[in-house]
Amino acid sequence: MDAKKALKDIQAGRPAPVYLCYGLEKYRMREFIQVLMDSLIEPEHKEFAVSKFDLGEISLSAVLEDAETLPFMVPKKLIIATNALFFTGAKESTKVEHHLDRLIDYLKSPAEHTVIVFTVDADKLDERKKVVKSLKEHEAAIPFLSLTAEELQQWVTRQAQKLGFAFTGGSVDQLILYTGGNLQSLSAEIEKISLYVGNGGTASKETVDQLVARSTEQNVFILIEDIVNLRLERAFVILEELLKQREEPIKIAALIARQFRIMLQVKELSKQGYSQQQMASQIGLHPFAVKVAEGQARKYEADKLCAIMSQLADLDFQMKSGKIDKVLGLEMFLLRLAA
Repeated sequence: MDAKKALKDIQAGRPAPVYLCYGLEKYRMREFIQVLMDSLIEPEHKEFAVSKFDLGEISLSAVLEDAETLPFMVPKKLIIATNALFFTGAKESTKVEHHLDRLIDYLKSPAEHTVIVFTVDADKLDERKKVVKSLKEHEAAIPFLSLTAEELQQWVTRQAQKLGFAFTGGSVDQLILYTGGNLQSLSAEIEKISLYVGNGGTASKETVDQLVARSTEQNVFILIEDIVNLRLERAFVILEELLKQREEPIKIAALIARQFRIMLQVKELSKQGYSQQQMASQIGLHPFAVKVAEGQARKYEADKLCAIMSQLADLDFQMKSGKIDKVLGLEMFLLRLAA
């Protein structure tokens, strides 16, 4: 089952007795659980109606015993059980013993007064396990995977519309680039922008540039984008800002090397017919970052990318051995790259 269908059933007053929420998109997962809680539990009942368990410390049997116990002073209760690693192929470090057959039996006759939500931060479940098969048969497993680049752009646009303003002229992509596509960060920045532009206002690229904070990693990402598109002046302004923030040139060079390594990986995977979503999963990146890297990689042949990686390795050695001034070495590399 997908989250949209599950939410529709919840809002229609038909929640399932058990949900397994998995995936790396924690923001959407938290949103889903909040909607479920608001639909199921009255605000004044939350203290008695909501229980939380960490399955790294508490056994599955204890969770199910609580589920089967009648609620106290409330008509329904919600149980949230986190760190349910036993649904995945990951090796558990905990010594807590979980009897998974107990959950399979529970699914056959779940308590009518309880809704259980299991959560696990993993993008895949172990499909070989009987308990996972059973949950899927009951349409209880809901994936919360990273949005594609297009879905992310639509999500940002919708969030702005809800707050009564609009983005213009490529500012959506710029905002996503500055936040790395993290929904929690995006949500906070969109709210900040909405307060700045006001109801009915518009946010331009300049607005995003002025208001949105960027991490070192994101600044390096943008610096590479500027170099690739021959916006040298802007690239050197970003480099100067990083150095003013006392960022270590060796660290900046390492982050540049990481981005070119990603570009090379994306180029090779693209040749093999991988989609952006598949590449994101393979490399461990957000799909939007893959989309940008794919665009950057088109400007270079694979041999050129390998040569750049070799130059960066040489620069790293020279910096660490004191054979070149770190800042000068970095600036000279960027100039050669642009040339």
